[in-house]
Amino acid sequence: MGAGSMAETIQGDRARYAAPWHGSMPLIWMYHSVAPYEQDPYQVTVRPERFEQQMSWLRRRGWRGVSVREMLEARAIGCGQGLVGLTFDDGYLDFAACALPVLKRYGFSATVYVIAGRLGGDNEWDPEGPRKPLMTAELVRQVADAGIEIGSHGLRHVSLPTAPKAALAGEIVGSRRVLQGISGQDVRGFCYPYGHIDAAVVAGVRGAGYDYGCAIWPSEHTGRGALPRTFIGESDTGPRLSAKGLRHWLTWNYRGPGARHGTRPETS
Repeated sequence: MGAGSMAETIQGDRARYAAPWHGSMPLIWMYHSVAPYEQDPYQVTVRPERFEQQMSWLRRRGWRGVSVREMLEARAIGCGQGLVGLTFDDGYLDFAACALPVLKRYGFSATVYVIAGRLGGDNEWDPEGPRKPLMTAELVRQVADAGIEIGSHGLRHVSLPTAPKAALAGEIVGSRRVLQGISGQDVRGFCYPYGHIDAAVVAGVRGAGYDYGCAIWPSEHTGRGALPRTFIGESDTGPRLSAKGLRHWLTWNYRGPGARHGTRPETS
């Protein structure tokens, strides 16, 4: 590829990344930890039996849980119907023991967003509640070898809009380099800690070579660089999952009477 065509390709990728989202918004579920527990003040843990019920609920409806990378690639060629993105923030140790076996039984995949600078540590950024151990580098490699997409959740789990400029580069660029070396994957997804974003952070993720970014709430940055997600917790039984799916459809994909064509919802 010549220098001119390469520059055109890079420019086209950046334009695609930053462009407003057109068409239906992908449904992406957001998990954190799957494990037995007694206390969960931040509501980030789902018991293994509940997680199994939620995956069974998907299968009974003919849907398949996939990584965000797989979902976006399928949608690009018009094959995204029936896919639900499954994401797990922070890279908790319990993913390998409690979530991965369930995913394998159902033939599902997922994306785990790992904190590259805390491998083998714990969730010390949470000031209250029980300590939860994080995956080691070796376990991240094993999870990647099992077909799970590895994405970056930064280096230290800090709010990026308030991070110093020098630290921001490490959080975004450095974390990708570390995780690519560990996982053997081309790390293409970034997940914003706490869901905190601004224009500079989204641009930094795009400039670092990521293909997409995952946020939490809709905002003026919503698009490939800040995909909104649906929180899934312990209390989400079948009826609640149905309600959340309907809310997603009405928010993003409904085109009937009263729909705001070509617009996005207000920031949550």
